[in-house]
Order: sequence, then structure tokens, then C-alpha cells
Amino acid sequence: MSRSGRDPDRRVKTARGRKVSSTRWLERQLNDPYVQKARAEGYRSRAAYKLIELDERFALLNGVRRVVDLGIAPGGWAQVVRKKAPKAEVVGIDLLPVEPIDGVTIFEMDFMADDAPAALAQALGGPPDLVLSDMAANTVGHKQTDHLRTMALVEAGAWFAVETLDKGGAFVAKVLAGGTDAELLGLLKQHFKTVKHAKPPASRKGSSEWYVVAQGFKGRG
Repeated sequence: MSRSGRDPDRRVKTARGRKVSSTRWLERQLNDPYVQKARAEGYRSRAAYKLIELDERFALLNGVRRVVDLGIAPGGWAQVVRKKAPKAEVVGIDLLPVEPIDGVTIFEMDFMADDAPAALAQALGGPPDLVLSDMAANTVGHKQTDHLRTMALVEAGAWFAVETLDKGGAFVAKVLAGGTDAELLGLLKQHFKTVKHAKPPASRKGSSEWYVVAQGFKGRG
């Protein structure tokens, strides 16, 4: 034990063949209280607490009936929805395979596919009143390119929300430092009553991620 009464940070030895960056990631995971809490409480990822904290601030899950989780893998956000709104219909979609979650319908497909909106709506039994997206594009190591790729995903998610949401619904998505660009912000402000940015405490301080929270969908037409 350290003098403060807490365990000192756990160190990971650099194994042969392991990159220094991988070793640092392992150390960060081992010493991250959110990772430890997620394991203890049965959540599949620490990201679950980002949604929990966003919900505490914006009451996203109050009274929700139908929820779409874009890029559901590994499933932490859907787990939170099931716990906070157990009566809600929840549908997730991802290109990656996802282990089943009790009470959640999961599609292994591209949410931008032509038949995706209809498939999700049919599974939900109606239009969603909340569309969630914790997606980020695979990085290539070039900061500007990575930012553009992720923001393109956010914009696609926003259009999906605009084209499928029930009136009064909400859209939540991960964005990178700098928030939404002018075109996307204009889209959201056109279709939602309020648009705000937030960085929940569970989001690592060194991370460039923020979240855009658009509430009060005005409806189509």
C-alpha cells in the first residue's frame, strides 16, 4: 500500500514484440477506475458511464419507448438503456458481430444501407424517439483525416436520426474536438429545438471526444 492508503499505479512490463503505445494503453486500462467499475457492475465497456452521465444531465432516457443504438459494439450503451428504461424497445446495429444482450435486437449490417432504416423501424414497432451513436471511424494516424472520417460518420448518423425519429425525439453522438462543423450544426439546429455539446466526466481528459446532444426533434415536413 502507498502512504495515501491506495494501491500505487500498476505498471505493465513491455513484453517482447509489444509496442510502447500498447503497453501504455494496458497501464491506462488497469488503472482506470471506470474500467474497474464497469467490470464490477457488469457493463461491457467503460463507455457505459458516458451515457449514464449524459442521461443524468439531459434526462435522455426518461420515458423513452424506442431506442436505436448506431454502432452498438460492444454493447455498453444498450446495457445502460435496458437498465434505465427496461420497458423500451432497443435495437442496435453494427458492422461488427456483437454478443447477444437480453432484450436488445441486434443487426449485423451497415446502418447506411438502403434497407437499414426499415429493418430497424420494423424491429422497434415504430419510429425511434432516441437515436444514439458512440461511433468513431477507424483511425489511420493522420489527425485531420481521422477527424474528417469520424465527422462524416456523425453526419450520416444525424441524417439517419432526421429521417427516422419520432417528433420530440433526441439524437446523441460522439464528435471530436471542435465539436460539430457549421454544416452539421446547421442541420441539427434546423431540425431540433436545442443542440448542446457536453464532455461527460467518464470521457478521458486527454481525449478529444465530445458529445453533441440534440433534443426536441421538430418532425419532418
